[in-house]
Amino acid sequence: MRDPWRAIKAALLQVHSIAGLVLALLLAVIALTGAITSFEDEIVDHLNAGIMQVAPRQAPALMPDELVARLTAAQDVGRVSAVTLASDPSAAVHVRFARDERGARPSSLYVDPYDARVLGTPHGEEFFATVRKLHRWLLIPGDAKGWGRQITGAAALGLIVMLVSGLVLRWPRRAGSVKMWLKPNFGLSGRGLHRSLHAVIGTWVLPVYLVMTFTGLWYSFDWYKDGVVWLLSRPQIAAAKMQPKMPAKASRAASETAQPIGFDRAWAAFLHEEGSRFSKALLTLPAGPSTVIRIRSWGKDSTRDTTRDEFRIDAVTGQLVSAERYADKTFGEKIIANVLDIHRGAILGWPGKLAFLVAAALMPLFAVTGVLLYLSRRKLRRLAQPRLEQLVPGE
Repeated sequence: MRDPWRAIKAALLQVHSIAGLVLALLLAVIALTGAITSFEDEIVDHLNAGIMQVAPRQAPALMPDELVARLTAAQDVGRVSAVTLASDPSAAVHVRFARDERGARPSSLYVDPYDARVLGTPHGEEFFATVRKLHRWLLIPGDAKGWGRQITGAAALGLIVMLVSGLVLRWPRRAGSVKMWLKPNFGLSGRGLHRSLHAVIGTWVLPVYLVMTFTGLWYSFDWYKDGVVWLLSRPQIAAAKMQPKMPAKASRAASETAQPIGFDRAWAAFLHEEGSRFSKALLTLPAGPSTVIRIRSWGKDSTRDTTRDEFRIDAVTGQLVSAERYADKTFGEKIIANVLDIHRGAILGWPGKLAFLVAAALMPLFAVTGVLLYLSRRKLRRLAQPRLEQLVPGE
């Protein structure tokens, strides 16, 4: 019985080693860039505290279309694609812009809601945007439409193989011993220490890595995303989410030829629907010829970016097209809505984000110890080869 098991473990070791050698650097890059963005929101808010607030005034804030008109008249800032408005009278308006003909997106701006005066460009925005592109698409041209998306997805699948094979390979004889599973042996040195760190710390972070990989696949493969939506959503919701999207080039061309629409009617309809229950709202113009504006709204008691409501309102008629409230979602649909926060640990608050950050930052440790273990195995085999030849009689 032991010989087949030994053969299985030898095969798993080969699979684990080859996958590790091929993916070590790539996984380290993906993990470290993910760690860097763990507290992006907190860092960006701290860096830009001086331009995100204004002194409240007695005069009413400008309507979105008037604010955009004054902003674009004062300087050449490109075509506005979205604005973030808040119920707090001291909060600045965040204005985002559409991509230009070269595909580049101008930096966003914070604007005074009372007179459209530019307060400044957010510090750290371009840095974190570049880090996210490296994390998701490896800076390969095409972004989400390029090959980088599939490469990171393949790396995630490879990591799952490594995690499962690694767990089987390190399964101790005393499986019920917590010490055997979770305590590194720092009394060892060289190969023994490398193996202990690789195996034990790998056990610590294995649940986190599984969560990261299974949620990360959502952003890499449409078949995976559609399968999760089909599994966790109500049939009518799944059918709506799985509708094919217009190709990016066609969408951009359609938006350039479509009649310009404004925010005001949709904003007024949203205020009529929500009143003062919202904290902030992101109004996004349609990318194609549609006249329907998407409004994402966060309540005053919302603690995470993913706990939001979503409205679609016709910008011409002011008619409410659809309202998707977070509170009305099923448990499965809430999981889908929180995929990003689950992926980065934010679903557990700042302790979860910190735990996921530490786990991601430890990925280079496995790359280094894995390579060292591989090299030491090769060295031991070379040393053992002459002895084996001496034991085998010559012809």
